[in-house]
Amino acid sequence: MFNHILIVCIGNICRSPMGEGLLQAKLPDITISSAGISALVGYPADPHSVAVMRQKSIDISTHLARQIDDEMVANADLILTMEKRHNKYIQSKFIGTRGKVHLIGRWLDDREIADPVGRDERAFSIAMANIERGLDVWAEKIIS
Repeated sequence: MFNHILIVCIGNICRSPMGEGLLQAKLPDITISSAGISALVGYPADPHSVAVMRQKSIDISTHLARQIDDEMVANADLILTMEKRHNKYIQSKFIGTRGKVHLIGRWLDDREIADPVGRDERAFSIAMANIERGLDVWAEKIIS
């Protein structure tokens, strides 16, 4: 059983806050959080992330970026990432994570989710849709 899921990207201002909001909406009884491997600590979610999530009626406007750390990793039953290099980073930096770190796109042929940072809102919409596709499969597997 998963009680706490951590979603990770690089800066924790674009993809992982969207993933956190989407998965929390799908799994309201599970604690979902997010962090970055090179977080812009204390920064809010990118305005484009906030805007595309608002279209899904999910509010991430109060999000503040956090750096992944030992406590977060230890508390997480499952860690979901955007790119294979994020998995490698987490597995090399945090002992005992090998079996609990997976791509959001694992069940979609290990699809990676491109970083929309610095791009227009359309790029954020595409990233959000790809995150949601992957999380839909994860949510089904977690619930069943």
